[in-house]
Amino acid sequence: MTSSPDISRAAALAGVAHGFFGRAGGFSTGAQAGLNAGLGSGDEPEAVARNRRLATDAIIPGAELVSVYQVHSAIAIEAQAGIADADRPHADALVTNRPGLVLGIVTADCAPLLFADQEAGVIGAAHAGWKGALGGVTDATIALMERLGAERSRIHAAIGPCIARVSYEVDDGFARRFEEHDPANARFFSPGREGHRQFDLEAYVGARLTDAGIASVEPMAIDTYSQAERYYSFRRSTHLGEATYGRQISLIGL
Repeated sequence: MTSSPDISRAAALAGVAHGFFGRAGGFSTGAQAGLNAGLGSGDEPEAVARNRRLATDAIIPGAELVSVYQVHSAIAIEAQAGIADADRPHADALVTNRPGLVLGIVTADCAPLLFADQEAGVIGAAHAGWKGALGGVTDATIALMERLGAERSRIHAAIGPCIARVSYEVDDGFARRFEEHDPANARFFSPGREGHRQFDLEAYVGARLTDAGIASVEPMAIDTYSQAERYYSFRRSTHLGEATYGRQISLIGL
């Protein structure tokens, strides 16, 4: 372990065990050096397992980490204990009301979302890339939390480190897809070079959460792309021609 984990915490989730982790600390080396938590990243499995254990213990010592095989969907499921990593269900959000479980989402530019209704004792974690965000992963997570006893008027959410507008160039066709879904989505795009625009994923996800009527939304406003020493970034690694990239983890537990 090279250093202590870099953990960002949201004021909106004060009193709830949670954290958005960076790449500092951990046991991975090479291009993925640090706290790489991606099971499918091509890293040494033992290093990833140790990293995930280190992060989990920093949230709730000895707790069980539950995660999913993320597929950029709008699918939210109830967390189940005792599932082997190889058997993780395909989904992009987890919800639970069971103490002793820590929910985990991995990202490398997509938006990690953590949710909590402290009064009901219901928490959630979601992975929101552009496809899952547009498809409604936030709505699915909130709906499932309600089925477990939460009330949306008590749900607080935080949006962790993700790629920022200044770093997220998309083509006009991408933007039109969002505008066709809702013309008001034009506000999340600003002009870029010819044929391209800059997309604000964090603002879009935040608006979806606010429109859903939850108690509060806290954007952490941390750009993964521009902070190579602190965060992994799929897009940055692609631009640099790197063969692989790591994933940071975001955790919340009861």
